[in-house]
Amino acid sequence: MCKVLAITNQKGGVGKTTTTINLGVALAKNDKKVLLIDLDAQANLTIGLGFDPDEIEYTIAKLIDLKIDNFNYNIDRDKFILSSEGVDIIPSDIRLSSTEIKIFNVINRESIIKNIITSLKNDYDYILIDCLPSLGTLNINALVAADSVIIPVQAQYFSIRGMEQLLQSIVNVRTQINSKLSVEGIIKKIIHEIYSNEISTFDTMINISTKIAEAQVRVKVYLRIILKVR
Repeated sequence: MCKVLAITNQKGGVGKTTTTINLGVALAKNDKKVLLIDLDAQANLTIGLGFDPDEIEYTIAKLIDLKIDNFNYNIDRDKFILSSEGVDIIPSDIRLSSTEIKIFNVINRESIIKNIITSLKNDYDYILIDCLPSLGTLNINALVAADSVIIPVQAQYFSIRGMEQLLQSIVNVRTQINSKLSVEGIIKKIIHEIYSNEISTFDTMINISTKIAEAQVRVKVYLRIILKVR
């Protein structure tokens, strides 16, 4: 049985993409077949796995467009699925930013991602969806498609508020569309202390390291220097 996990919080910068990549690669190293879906127009998951979204034609945005035109469209796996670090990925790009407008008036608009995933489930043990920081139609799509949700949270007011709003959305989706949806867990120590009696929280804590962010900035600076030299 394939398990579908949505990694989400409507607050940005809380570690959704980092969690998705590391969890996916860890599962792959334990001999699991894993597919990651980048559902964010910023395409950080795509970039994090070594791909340039500006150079990819067949992304989740294009796939959703094809599903809008034909809900029964059969996915061409060779075009839409890339591989890196032992996992498969359906990449994203900036075109996804206009997708919510396109699907607003589509019949079954909340089920487009579920429809895509259903056709791929037989090939994987786990499918992880890296969600955008929003509670819009695309995120509702992810919740409808998912078996459970992982919520990365930082010990900050806006992050925790985003989590509480997300929990209400989960209740709404569970009540109206996806009765099997559950919260797999919340990642953060302070949340464990506050919410552990009501919601599953993970024992493993993720420490914040400024060195990671500094490394990303330095790589960008070095690339600019190299490009100028060339």
